[in-house]
Amino acid sequence: MQQGSERVTENSAIDRQDAGIAAPRNSDRDADGKATRVHLLDFRSAPMRAFHLSWFAFFLCFVAWFGIAPLMAVVRDDLHLTKAQIGNTIIASVAITILARLLAGWMCDRYGPRRTYAALLILGALPVMFIGFSHSYHSFLFFRLAIGMIGASFVITQHHTSIMFAPRVVGTANAMTAGWGNLGGGVTQWFMPILFGFFLGLGADRFLSWRLAMVVPGALMLLTGFLYYRCTEDTPDGQPFSPRIGGKAFWEAAADYRIWVLFLIYAACFGVEITVDNVAALYFKDSFQLTLKTAGLLASLIGMMNIFARALGGILGDWVGNRSGLQGRCLLLGLVVLLEGLALTLFSRLTSLVPATAAFLVFGLFVCMACGVSYAVVPLVRPRAIGSASGIVGAGGNVGALLAGFLFKSENLSSANAFFYLGISVAVSAFFVLLLRFQEAESPSLSFSNAGVLGAQSAD
Repeated sequence: MQQGSERVTENSAIDRQDAGIAAPRNSDRDADGKATRVHLLDFRSAPMRAFHLSWFAFFLCFVAWFGIAPLMAVVRDDLHLTKAQIGNTIIASVAITILARLLAGWMCDRYGPRRTYAALLILGALPVMFIGFSHSYHSFLFFRLAIGMIGASFVITQHHTSIMFAPRVVGTANAMTAGWGNLGGGVTQWFMPILFGFFLGLGADRFLSWRLAMVVPGALMLLTGFLYYRCTEDTPDGQPFSPRIGGKAFWEAAADYRIWVLFLIYAACFGVEITVDNVAALYFKDSFQLTLKTAGLLASLIGMMNIFARALGGILGDWVGNRSGLQGRCLLLGLVVLLEGLALTLFSRLTSLVPATAAFLVFGLFVCMACGVSYAVVPLVRPRAIGSASGIVGAGGNVGALLAGFLFKSENLSSANAFFYLGISVAVSAFFVLLLRFQEAESPSLSFSNAGVLGAQSAD
């Protein structure tokens, strides 16, 4: 394929650029008003306001979603939970997100991302703050199930950035907002134990302190929900949102087999990542006899890598895609997922802390990159049904986490062996990218330079 010879026929912006039609209102916008660069210091334009608020909202949702994970050793003692019961709560925390992500995708297409995100943040804050009222396994299970709905924040984040940024940089923008949001999964691993210790220092006992700690991320989500509604717009040019009424967008995405292949691939990367977020602290504590704070710090390493690793995946996805089209992006995705699976398999076999931590970091790099490359592909497969496509593929991540959760629930399977089988499954799933096929007209290949994607100065 020759560079610049391919077009995404469903995207009018690309068609007009390739046809040489007049430049948009400024050099940083395309003919549809979408941003063609990511100006990190711009907080005024509609695309960049959506960029910054969406990643911050997603960050808070991740802190809240997995905030209880580094405190589970205390919760286990407080509520007298068995390994099977802990496994059930992990499954519950990701199971409801499957439906929530599908619904969020439809709502974005129907009501727009601004209202959808504000509603999710405000309603989702309630179970986060109220989980402290749990005094039995069943009530704790209920609140973890309810908290799981805020995992739909990912879909809205990806939808909002997808409609704000042009195809040449959409992978980069999606990867950065999702990566910085996923960073919350790492931050929460050390932030929540610190918050727990803060309340201990104020005189609360350990069983009260974990309950008080969960109020903080819930309150921040509530405030951010109102801020999101007031400070973002649904479209890059300020025009009113044009909804797609009914289920047309959803069924358009659902009828495309490639969306379901990406569903499976995303189960193998994001699904595995959030499973590790849920179990890593306990694994390090029990397997290497570490303190709660040290185990939480090590468990946070993968989440912390999202500050650059997921963005790196998106940038590489755009770089390869603008030279080799969608097929090239998909082959890159398969390679990164394969390396992710091999690294996780190696981690499961190591019994010494230092080499295990090193393997854990390598796994973290590739799992975050795989997530980034995934959403350098998804928005370009069905551009007219971005919300529904993002919702279906995003739900795949939670299906993967749900299935992986059963491995860690089993009383007869050690956590190390659970990681081993999970790693093998991930490596095998990488080869499913070979099933993806694209027409030449579907593979965008626009002129692109990495220097032109990111900008530090503010837009006019």
